[in-house]
Amino acid sequence: MTATEYLAWERAQPLKHEFHFGEIFAMSSASLRHNAIAAAVIAELSAQLRGRNCRVLTSDQRVAAPRGQRYVYPDATVVCGAAQVQPGELDVLENPSTIVEVLSPSTEADDRGIKWEGYRRVPSVVDYLLFSQDEARIEHYQRQADGAWRYQVHEVGSSVALTNGAELSVDAIYAGVFELGGE
Repeated sequence: MTATEYLAWERAQPLKHEFHFGEIFAMSSASLRHNAIAAAVIAELSAQLRGRNCRVLTSDQRVAAPRGQRYVYPDATVVCGAAQVQPGELDVLENPSTIVEVLSPSTEADDRGIKWEGYRRVPSVVDYLLFSQDEARIEHYQRQADGAWRYQVHEVGSSVALTNGAELSVDAIYAGVFELGGE
């Protein structure tokens, strides 16, 4: 399937699908814990970025990573400044600055592999965050001025400082989530 065919087909589907170089992958539902982590991240980012010309978007936002090659639905996305959409499309974001993925057994290999490879190729992406469901742990990839990526792990008692000025407390994100079922 071509990228154009996928975009037209996907809009008519009752469930979401991702596109990777012509292959289509159905998105599965998520656990309570996965959803709680994603909701906590969205709430924290929304509160901290209010008034900073940034918008936090949910997992329903399709992102080109990059255009014509991959179309994905991150668990949360931040866009700072004017949102740029793919020409001729109103629902495909091309300039995310922060991408959030909550890891699960069924998606972890893709989040660390094929998706990460695509996100690195989007010039506007400066922060990529991976949230564990098994422990209070946030992995942070941050683009440096020279284009290289810096990797850091944040655990209980620490915070993640994002390029856009937001700071995510590991303890705040994970408060109460381990009482919920995970994957």
